[in-house]
Order: sequence, then structure tokens, then C-alpha cells
Amino acid sequence: MTDPVFEVIDATWPAASVREAGGFLIREGQGGGSRVSAASLLGRLEDADIDAALAAQRSLGQTGKFIMRPGDEGLDAELAKRGFESFDPVVILAADLAAMPSEVPPVTAFAHWPPLAIAREIWAENGIGPARQAVIDRAAQPKAVVLGRTKDRAAGAAFVAIHQRTAMLHALVVAPEFRRLGLARAIMAEACRWAATEGAERMTLVVTKANVGALALYQALGMQPVCAYHYRREAQS
Repeated sequence: MTDPVFEVIDATWPAASVREAGGFLIREGQGGGSRVSAASLLGRLEDADIDAALAAQRSLGQTGKFIMRPGDEGLDAELAKRGFESFDPVVILAADLAAMPSEVPPVTAFAHWPPLAIAREIWAENGIGPARQAVIDRAAQPKAVVLGRTKDRAAGAAFVAIHQRTAMLHALVVAPEFRRLGLARAIMAEACRWAATEGAERMTLVVTKANVGALALYQALGMQPVCAYHYRREAQS
């Protein structure tokens, strides 16, 4: 059975549209990244049609891409046989909000909605461009942007949304010149404070395994790995 945290990902970081084809859920990402454009297996691999899923993705102008969740080992092996390359291994971390820090130093981070222009600028300057910001805009309420400040200027931002009492943090960035000053920790604390006030009981997030620094920070805050996944895509020529 698929971990329910994947429902939280789909709800808080939603695709532009979804449809079914060949026993797969086909996501339309509109340039918003792998999480909103990768297809996922809905039932048994024996009942699925990979070629139909590929055709559906191509009809959207997307290349073939699939998410490999726990339980998808058979699909993973089949795609590997077809020459699909593995990429972006990630881990999902989680913690009870009651055990997470929620005290925020004065004037360092605050949650708000809709996003201030400066938050959008910080995102755009740090790899969260218009297509990913469109994902943020279409996510359902409750949701918030957390703006981080240090040295008398806005220097970081993150997005947090809630699905069925589980909050998920996305798009946490800190401008390079302001890293290692504790701002990411303050942003996380504010996200936890906001989520708790909105009735959430758990905080989750997704981080690439290669991001050793972020993993160390989140685990220092009490978050623990609960699940992992990766993607398969058509080999890049």
C-alpha cells in the first residue's frame, strides 16, 4: 500500500491536471518539476500499459517520466530494462509538530498569504521560477508563505500547506550570502508555529538525498526519514 504521505504531496504540491491512462495516473506539470509531471502506477503492474502512459504524457508535451515509490520495484525493474534512467533519489522526513521547535526569534520569519512580492523575488532568484510558483498558487488552503529576514533584509522564503492534519513544507530557499546564519531554522520554526495554529499535527517535507546540509538540519530539528522514492525517465540523448 502506498504511504499516505504521497497524498499529502499531491495535495500540497498539485499538478495542473490529472488523468488516467494505461493504469497510471498522468500528471500535467506545465514545467513545475518532476513531482507534478511524473506518472504513478495506480494498481498492479500486470494490469498496466506503460506504452499507453507514455503516449498520454507525450500528448501533453512531456517526456516519459515515472515516480518509483515503495512497492513499485517491479515497475522500476521494467523501466530499467527499457533504458529509463534513474534520477533524483529523495527522502521524506516527518515529525510530530508537538516535538518541533516553534519559537521564532523576533523579526526573523512570518507566515502570510498571498505571497509578498519580495518572497516571489527571492524564490525566482533561487530556482523557484514562475512554473513552480504556479504550483504554489494552485494549492488548496490552508497554506502560507514564510518570509525569512536576517541582517535587516528579506533573505529567505518557504511554502507550507496542510492536507488532513499533515503539513508539508516546500520551496525553502535562503539567498546564498545569508546561509549558515540560522535563517532556515527560523523559517522552519515559523512554518511549524503556523501549521499548529491551523490544526495540523505533523510536519513533513521532501529533500534530495544529495542535499546533505538540509538533511542534517531537518534531522537536528527532530525530523526522521519515513519513506524514500526516486524517478525514472526516458534516457536523455
